[in-house]
Amino acid sequence: MPWVNRLIDRLWPPKWLYTTYERSVLGQLDKNALPHHVAVLADGNRRWARMNAPGQPLVAGYRAGAAKLVEFVEWCEEIGIEVVTLWVLSTDNLNRAQEGELGPLLEVIDQLVRDLAARRRWQVQVVGALDLLEENWGESLRASSASTKGVSGMTVNVAVAYGGRHELRDAVRSLLAEKAGEGASLEDVADTLEIDQISEHLYTKGQPDPDLIIRTSGEQRLSGFLLWQSAHSEYYFCEALWPDFRRVDFVRALRAYTQRERRFGK
Repeated sequence: MPWVNRLIDRLWPPKWLYTTYERSVLGQLDKNALPHHVAVLADGNRRWARMNAPGQPLVAGYRAGAAKLVEFVEWCEEIGIEVVTLWVLSTDNLNRAQEGELGPLLEVIDQLVRDLAARRRWQVQVVGALDLLEENWGESLRASSASTKGVSGMTVNVAVAYGGRHELRDAVRSLLAEKAGEGASLEDVADTLEIDQISEHLYTKGQPDPDLIIRTSGEQRLSGFLLWQSAHSEYYFCEALWPDFRRVDFVRALRAYTQRERRFGK
């Protein structure tokens, strides 16, 4: 009977078995080899909604995905990760305004950032081209981020209206404006520009580049995520849709990461 099979799927394997396995794997990992910065492309929320909440608005998938993001941040904190970056809205996603999805999605994102900030355990930074959003959304997100200024602990970047090309555009604009303010000409900038100067104008300036980038839902594309910062990142692709991503999946990603030899282009 179908309902019996669904019940078995829910109850087996039992949670205690997964917990034992997770602890065993974590215990075997070299703590010195763990990533300092983990980034995630939390993909698959809409597909999850269509499969698990048929007939309901797609926002059900976004809410489930947001709840999983909070869990994910807590997992990272437990393991000792220093920086976490969560990509929740791309510049391409802004086109969904025509489909009526953007408003509900932004409501979920705004509440997510509020919830993360309210924990008072992490320094929450919203990164992205917030000027592309309606002013009220940008103001709310900035206010939640500002409320965590001075909070010690892990840094949590929430990438909203983020696109790698937009970030590089904004970095170059910021760099040129800075140099112009110092009285430098374009010729001077062209002659003296160094790579580190661009890094200093990225949304994530002052932070270590991501060591490990995880993408869920079976997609194996970069999609412009952290284009500059990911030059030497290790990628881990997982078939699970984001709301179904489990702690054991994260542990496996960490294990895969520690087993790789990082060459940094050498």
